[in-house]
Amino acid sequence: MKKEMSKVYEPDEVENRIYSWWREKGYFKPEVHPNGKPYTIIMPPPNITGQLHMGHAFDDTLQDALIRYKRMQGYAALWVPGMDHASIATEVKVLNSIKEKENRSKSDLTREEFLKYAWDWANFYRNRIRKQVTKLGASCDWDRERFTMDEGCSKAVKATFVRLYNKGLIYKGTRIINWCPDCQTALSDAEVEYEEEHGHLWHIRYPFADGNGEVVIATTRPETLLGDSGVAVNPNDERYKDLVGRKVILPIVNKEIPVVADDYVDMEFGTGVVKMTPAHDPNDYEVGKRHNLEEIKIMNDDGTMNERCGKYAGMDRYECRKAILKDLEEQGYLVKTEEHVHNVGHCYRCHTTVETMTSEQWFVRMKDLAKPAIDVVREGKTQFIPKRFSKIYFNWMENIRDWCISRQLWWGHQIPAWTCSDCGEMIVSEETPEVCPKCGGHHLKQEEDVLDTWFSSALWPFSTLGWPEDTADLEKFYPNNVLVTGYDIIFFWVARMIFMGIDTMGEPPFSDVYIHGLIRDAQGRKMSKSLGNGIDPLEVIRDYSADAMRFAILTGNSAGNDIRWTQDKIESSRNFLNKIWNAARFVMMYMDDDIGLDLSKVSLESADKWILSRMNQIIREVTANIDKYELGIAAQKVYDFAWNEFCDWYIEFVKPRLNGDDQDSRRAALTVLNVVLQNILKMLHPFIPFITEEIYHYLPGAGEALIIASWPEADPAYDFPEEEAQIRYLMGIIRALRKIRKESNIPNKKKAALFITTENQKDVNVLSNALDTLDKMAGVESIQKIGQDEIREDFVSAVVEDSTIYLALNDLVDKAKELERLNREKEKIEKDLKKTSGKLSNEKFLANAPAAVVEKERQKDQENQDKLAQVVARINALKA
Repeated sequence: MKKEMSKVYEPDEVENRIYSWWREKGYFKPEVHPNGKPYTIIMPPPNITGQLHMGHAFDDTLQDALIRYKRMQGYAALWVPGMDHASIATEVKVLNSIKEKENRSKSDLTREEFLKYAWDWANFYRNRIRKQVTKLGASCDWDRERFTMDEGCSKAVKATFVRLYNKGLIYKGTRIINWCPDCQTALSDAEVEYEEEHGHLWHIRYPFADGNGEVVIATTRPETLLGDSGVAVNPNDERYKDLVGRKVILPIVNKEIPVVADDYVDMEFGTGVVKMTPAHDPNDYEVGKRHNLEEIKIMNDDGTMNERCGKYAGMDRYECRKAILKDLEEQGYLVKTEEHVHNVGHCYRCHTTVETMTSEQWFVRMKDLAKPAIDVVREGKTQFIPKRFSKIYFNWMENIRDWCISRQLWWGHQIPAWTCSDCGEMIVSEETPEVCPKCGGHHLKQEEDVLDTWFSSALWPFSTLGWPEDTADLEKFYPNNVLVTGYDIIFFWVARMIFMGIDTMGEPPFSDVYIHGLIRDAQGRKMSKSLGNGIDPLEVIRDYSADAMRFAILTGNSAGNDIRWTQDKIESSRNFLNKIWNAARFVMMYMDDDIGLDLSKVSLESADKWILSRMNQIIREVTANIDKYELGIAAQKVYDFAWNEFCDWYIEFVKPRLNGDDQDSRRAALTVLNVVLQNILKMLHPFIPFITEEIYHYLPGAGEALIIASWPEADPAYDFPEEEAQIRYLMGIIRALRKIRKESNIPNKKKAALFITTENQKDVNVLSNALDTLDKMAGVESIQKIGQDEIREDFVSAVVEDSTIYLALNDLVDKAKELERLNREKEKIEKDLKKTSGKLSNEKFLANAPAAVVEKERQKDQENQDKLAQVVARINALKA
């Protein structure tokens, strides 16, 4: 019995019902194609710090489109969902929550108390994020969901740490690191964001110790002179080469420090003389190592000056700066102050200005890990899409320094290292040791620090599949096929996954890295809380549907490029859903239950062959586009085909057949409608899965579920280039006739005789055979081929390919009334032209008005001139 579709599509009811049904049936699992070739995507895990934003919606929609496409192609498609514990960000959020609710700070808590709060937070937000991701329609395998601090991932972290430590690639030592005084933890280089700031360059005198002269240094951070242990010049600088080896007096501190020569010094910057603070600058640190300069740490972890700073001890770093500048000026050391713009590092989480200082931390030696990770990208074993983003990767990896992986936090993977209080032995182990292997002592203390969040995230492609256990999933689904992510975390995450995958598993974790851009607002601005331009994807889904949001995200998107979110775009997507629904509903009004998908059993007419041939071409193009990650192009092509060719043309072509008496013709039209509509739904499914699944179940001959239906393949037997050309010509004729009718104000009900001049008799035959269609769609009652000598003065013409067509105005319009209307239109245009001409001849207007306003007036003037020429031509034709 034929099912009847509702008049209006109700997305909220459909999307909730369909998603639940998909999950219940197990369609998200790779086991639906047990013999299929594996295809794996591991979801970039969102942080458990709050609600998903449009960036997550963008990321997940791209992944879901790819996984649905591959599932329909018969792959054992696995999309593993998961979430990240986000150590720094989550700890800050949890502490703020505790402060707000209980007025307690970290110092009021034990580690165990804090961790209880943190796990409660994690469980709450994991559940919240899970619900949000399902609203997007994400077809990930929720039974395989992972969390970076679940038992399996924790085991993987410990195993990796111990393995790298035993290989000598992890070590503990004192080195220069990035430090956030607010979060009070070390940061890796990747966690420091640089922003251009306006500051000052202070020139300060450093007198020679022998009293004979001085050098002037230029610095942006005068407070750090308290930790200076040397002054450096470039050995090639003729101005200072005789000063090397001499001693200068450090102002304020009044101690002698040496002048050294080092190639690091930029002769063009400042005075060409640089103060050296090895404990508080990474470059000074390296110079200090080369010249045995003392490392003098002058700051506490909270950014205040320490006990080595004399009267400045306890001051905030910026308060100290002011005090030192005042003293330098009073003591005659401050020479001058210049305005200066420079890049300043900030914590990527709290945006506090970062300090660089020496600190004892845990590090990963990067040189040996980086080389093979660089090679796999250079050799194309892992490729970036678009390729230009590999430059960012190479720049980072080729200049990488050892990775500081310890964080002074409580939330995260506690470092699996213990120190024996009796003999000082360091024990690194996956299991908690009970006795010191060196002295047999039992007084073992575990490291307080936790690991950098990105350490566990670096293991994501294989830890999520069960490593270090030898699981069936790991065997089948590693390496992954594609990583979909934004360009902002190439060095944070992508690079680390690549080198960890190679070192741990012996091969890179994925073959493709698909890089997408950001979603920006209509003005091109980055969405942010401060601008108040953020968009909640759940609100968009509530107001427009998940499908509409997904399609708005995907159309117009191209790899690596940002996209703009506009109201017009989401409304256009909703309109498209309604168009598809209404087209399907129209088809179902005529559809019979016994209509199948076998085209060989029906006699195809020209319009049928045209739409099938066009469908073949679209299938080929869309498949090729998706294979090249051109998802936006693919989505747009299906949109154009579905809306324009199928809905606006083919359905209109076959309406007379659906209502006619020729049952064979009617059955052929219905079969073709069924075939083409089902293939449109299949091609649209990766992009708009809900509405396509819902419609699919109404159509006769449909399978069990669209989500596991076979991706369409082009059939060369239904390539009809000749019919394509014929129908393309017919469509051109209809468009031209409609335009003539509109411009000449010919009533739609007024039937017209169509005259044609052409040397190609085939054109006349095509039109003659399609007279019923021309009658229905353009009001043509007869067709007559004429010669050049038969063209009348009242003819209005249009050129379509090799033909010129004509309608006789005298036969179609009330001449007097139309002339009256055209003369009124002519007067109005002439009035508008007078206004624009007046403005454009006014020198004052041209001189003072903005260029865009002047250009707009010029465009308006040209448009009116063109309109006037057309109206005059029509008046002359009627007067003839």
